[in-house]
Amino acid sequence: MQNEVVSREEWLEARRALLAKEKEATKLRDSVNAARLALPWVKVDKDYVFETPEGRKSLADLFDGRSQLLIYHFMLGPDWDAGCTGCSFLSDHVDGALPHLNHHDVTWVAVSRAPLDKIAAYKQRMGWKFPWVSSFGSDFNFDYHVSFSPEDLAKDKVFYNFTPMQPADANDELPGLSAFYRNDKGEVFHTYSSYARGPEELIGTLMILDRAPKGRNEDSTMNFVRRHDEYEEAAQAPSCCH
Repeated sequence: MQNEVVSREEWLEARRALLAKEKEATKLRDSVNAARLALPWVKVDKDYVFETPEGRKSLADLFDGRSQLLIYHFMLGPDWDAGCTGCSFLSDHVDGALPHLNHHDVTWVAVSRAPLDKIAAYKQRMGWKFPWVSSFGSDFNFDYHVSFSPEDLAKDKVFYNFTPMQPADANDELPGLSAFYRNDKGEVFHTYSSYARGPEELIGTLMILDRAPKGRNEDSTMNFVRRHDEYEEAAQAPSCCH
């Protein structure tokens, strides 16, 4: 299917109309960002312990000497054979950002309930460098509403994305992003969390595709995505002989 073909003058008129909407979206994004920064904080009083390649660490330890911590809730359960495809897609975009984040006083850490050896194996398969730790045996994933026990999923509702939802629409693991701040006293505060499609803007490939002629060209959200080592060779250009 091909869009309407018009003269350069007609295209320019349509493009200027779209530009006005793009500017509105930029202003709205700025407003949302300001509101995000103005959110109140919640002090984290619970002691969470994570298994890391360097040994057991607390939530405060994960800051790695910086004042800000972003935790990506990566879907990799204790009995999973591989990480979530969508989480892997997002994580493909992280390593290049790490030097910039760290220089700007931000530490990025992925957290999953899978044991550390399973995390290490999948991380090696994907070729990633970002820190990734295990919350296995901790309440962390459950308290931040990204993991659900069989008992949770047997209830009438589960709480995800700040909303009660049908267990049939949930899973034992779901994705999310949480932000924390550590002050000079060593106190840790939960400042923000985002779930479902909330962290989508972190996926640069999607932002690029949005500018391509066919956009995301998907039948459902990210249904075209595969782990980066699972794509078949690029399809040949269509031919009238096929």
